[in-house]
Amino acid sequence: MDMDTLVALCKRRGFLFQSSEIYGGLNGFWDYGPLGVELKRNVREAWWSDMVRSHNELVVPQGAPSAYEMCGLDCTIIMHPQVWKCSGHYDLFCDYMVDCRESKKRYRYDQVNGRWVEYHGKKIFVTTELVGEDGEKACEQKAQKFFNLRAKNVGELVWDSPMQDLTTTKGEFADVLGPDAKELGTLTPPREFNLMFKTTIGALGGEADAAFLRPETAQGIFVNFKNVCDSTRVKIPFGIAQMGKSFRNEITPRNFTFRSREFEQMEIEFFCHPNQSREWYMYWRDRRMQWYRDLGLAGERLRMREHTPEELSHYSTGTADIEYAFPFLAPGDFGELEGVAHRGDFDLRSHMEGKLDPNTRPLTVELGPDGKPKYRGSGRDMTYFDEVTRERFLPHVIEPSSGADRATLAFLCEAYHEDEAPDDGGKMTKRVVMRFHPRLAPIKVAVFPLVRKDGMPEAAQEIYGELKQYFNTFYDEKAAVGRRYRRQDEIGTPYCVTVDGQTLSDGTVTVRDRDTLEQRRVPKAELATELKQRMGIR
Repeated sequence: MDMDTLVALCKRRGFLFQSSEIYGGLNGFWDYGPLGVELKRNVREAWWSDMVRSHNELVVPQGAPSAYEMCGLDCTIIMHPQVWKCSGHYDLFCDYMVDCRESKKRYRYDQVNGRWVEYHGKKIFVTTELVGEDGEKACEQKAQKFFNLRAKNVGELVWDSPMQDLTTTKGEFADVLGPDAKELGTLTPPREFNLMFKTTIGALGGEADAAFLRPETAQGIFVNFKNVCDSTRVKIPFGIAQMGKSFRNEITPRNFTFRSREFEQMEIEFFCHPNQSREWYMYWRDRRMQWYRDLGLAGERLRMREHTPEELSHYSTGTADIEYAFPFLAPGDFGELEGVAHRGDFDLRSHMEGKLDPNTRPLTVELGPDGKPKYRGSGRDMTYFDEVTRERFLPHVIEPSSGADRATLAFLCEAYHEDEAPDDGGKMTKRVVMRFHPRLAPIKVAVFPLVRKDGMPEAAQEIYGELKQYFNTFYDEKAAVGRRYRRQDEIGTPYCVTVDGQTLSDGTVTVRDRDTLEQRRVPKAELATELKQRMGIR
């Protein structure tokens, strides 16, 4: 499936629009249309229902070390600036960027694609915005042009394997031919770029009034850990879940909604005893992987990848990424869908004692030039007292962190299919169908009268009103019924109900299945129950 085809469908059918499109759009921001908002809402609802609301804390789930409790939280987008200083975001939440002096474009340093090329002692790094075979060809053509080589002399080029590091062995910035540049030296050396959006609280707008839009929802859970423990009867192990908007001032937002500047997260912070933390990490890793499978992300396009020791954050003893082979990536490449991280006691310690020094093992509070903590913690006791064992300890944390937007995009990509189905005349023609899992489909049922006469519209409208109590239902009486089927297939509606002449005589309707194209007669009185059973809705 070509990504441009999916993007065009999303706009045409009202799934996604670029923000402020009438003014030329705003890079890195996207609006969800009438169908998109229902799809994303269903993704969030499935996550919250499966992880929190329907969780039974009285039984031990398969693979879990013990039973556990779950509860929810909804924190503010703007928090006290000290939160981000103690968490490390203020100092460490940075990407390195490079700018092209010629094209005025900006790139993330770690995502510059290209190859080292040497010809008669002259060595340069040739970059390209393309990947895969197209990127290889683009690099070769640019190198030929730069060195003024003809086709017969291409073999004299010396190619090194692709590298991300654009510095020489001396630590100097290499000669780089930028993606859109015609001369060397147009790319600036990499420099830090803080990803947090800065804002101002109050009317005066001084430096003391500076605050930030949250780059993640997790910190709101950590700073409320004691509030949740003190105000409820939850006992460790337990999890706190939160869904909400986060903001990151990405250098190069791209690939549709995969990397954007405003996005929604679905995160769990699971607090457990340090001695059981590894078991809980394995449980949540497998549990979250199975969730995507259950909702239709199956097969070779979905995988789990454990981080290597070099990739781990300074506070993590284990992280696994659930990844999906998005169609905008090169063949064989995967993009992160969700991360499950073993964070140890890093976060609670940070907000209790102050910012921890990532260069120390074990982690200790980072000190300033005066020998005092660089950023002081709250001073609040974040330890937990177990009334059964009479033990006091600082809980460890397992964090399954997923993005509602990335999950929605993955479900869109997985749902897109092209096949053949008979048209109104019985001729097999191409059909575009979005095969969403019924729980995620924006519209669950569409109701049609076969024709707009003989009392069929009135009967169909009555059924439509009844089904609206249970499902997001759509009514359509325009165009031939075959064309109406195709329209619903293209937006992923699992079932279509058609009222015809037989309905008026025996009270049955035709239920058409989106995927199998099977049509069955069902009594009107049993219709809602039949559809619930087919969709697995309780």
